[in-house]
Parts: sequence; C-alpha cells; structure tokens
Amino acid sequence: MTEERGAEAAGRRTVDSPQALKALAHPLRLRILRHLGAVGPATSTTLAAALGENTGTLSYHLRMLERSGLIEDIPERSAGRERWWRGVRGLDIRRPPQDELTDAERALSAELDRMRMEEDVELARRFTAGQAESDGWMRGSRSLTHLTKGELDAFHDDYLALLARYARGPEEAPDDARPVLLRWFGLPAD
Repeated sequence: MTEERGAEAAGRRTVDSPQALKALAHPLRLRILRHLGAVGPATSTTLAAALGENTGTLSYHLRMLERSGLIEDIPERSAGRERWWRGVRGLDIRRPPQDELTDAERALSAELDRMRMEEDVELARRFTAGQAESDGWMRGSRSLTHLTKGELDAFHDDYLALLARYARGPEEAPDDARPVLLRWFGLPAD
C-alpha cells in the first residue's frame, strides 16, 4: 500500500501542494497551528493574546493558513466580525515531490525542514530532561531492524493508520487527556 493510499484508508486527506508548503514555512503560522491543535478553536484576538502578537498580524496569517486548507472557520461560533478558527482535522501533510518544485519552493521546503528540525531537537532535549518527572506522560522507543523498502513503506503506512486511530482534537478529548507531540522517522543505519 502506498503512503497516500494508507492515509486515505485511515480517513485522512493528503495535502501536498506548494501553497500549503509556503503557508507552513513561517514560524508564526506553525505556532498558530500548534496552538489550535493543542488548545482548540480560537479567534484572532485570543490567539494574539496567547502568542504575544497583534491581531492584525494574526488575521493576515490566519487567512494564509485558511487559503492553503490548513485551518477553517467555525461559522456556528462566529458572530459579526469575530471569527473562530480551528485546525482542519484528518490532514496528512506531505512535501510535494522535489522534482515538481521551483527553486523558490525548494528553498521554502528547506526552511520548513530547518524549523521542524529545531523543534524536534528541542523536543528530544525536553524528553531527556523531563522523562523521570513526567508521571508516565513521556514515552519513547528506539529500535534497529532490517527492512526492505516495501516493508519500510508498510511500517510508515501502519504508523499513519495508528495515528489516525488515536487522532482527536481538544474538543473531542476526554477531560484527563493532554496534547501529546508524537514523532516517527526511519533512516538507514549504514
């Protein structure tokens, strides 16, 4: 099963456009997405207060995220000029194939990779420093195995299906749930 079919089978929609890549390659937009994913729906005013930004700046970046299909407004909660925003659930965000990107889009892709790596390194530091005091909230695993390329693809598809099985936003989560950051990557050891 290919990655895209695995995502679709798990009830997820693949997003792999250069427009989405451009929307993601901005630190404030990544912070907005993280906040909406962890805390739940918000207005530009509540986001501005939570992220230490002004509402004009937030409104611009919210529109960019909406245009790329990464967030949506909640019409039933919005009134007048106040719009409530939430992250779109069930997205499988993928990088477009490198050979289909322009040089400028490749540069955006590299910048997004750099920002994500900085975040992942910081998460690894937090994991190492805080695991003993986490009351079981920090879990991890490291492993080495021998796989074919097809088996690695299948493992990745199974991982995406597992994520989809447990995926829910703050609105659907039980009272004792917490937002949990999950990472997985595989790479050849030789």
